[in-house]
Amino acid sequence: MSVGPAAFPDRDTTAAKLSSFGEADQAFVKLLMENPEQDENLMEGLYRHLQLAAEAPLLNSLKLEKLGQWLGNEAPARLQMRLMEAARSSQHPACQAFRAGLANSGGLQRAYPKA
Repeated sequence: MSVGPAAFPDRDTTAAKLSSFGEADQAFVKLLMENPEQDENLMEGLYRHLQLAAEAPLLNSLKLEKLGQWLGNEAPARLQMRLMEAARSSQHPACQAFRAGLANSGGLQRAYPKA
């Protein structure tokens, strides 16, 4: 009997954790990143968070940049390319701020070093 990825947490829960991003939320996200079966839930939550940030009347680009830097430093190598794809998904300033933090972290370069 094969069991698929867990339905919890849903994308809205993950987006809320990424939005508030306190110490407990960071622990929650780290726990998600440890389990490859939760990668889809994490990425869907990230896309939702970026979408909500883009729709917000006030853009907190510093917070998005900090989130990108933290994820770039903490995420395992298997997620680095997907994080960069999410950061490049739009030209909106929210995605640009997230991409700047992700690039500053150097996570993609650590995951895929030059030959």
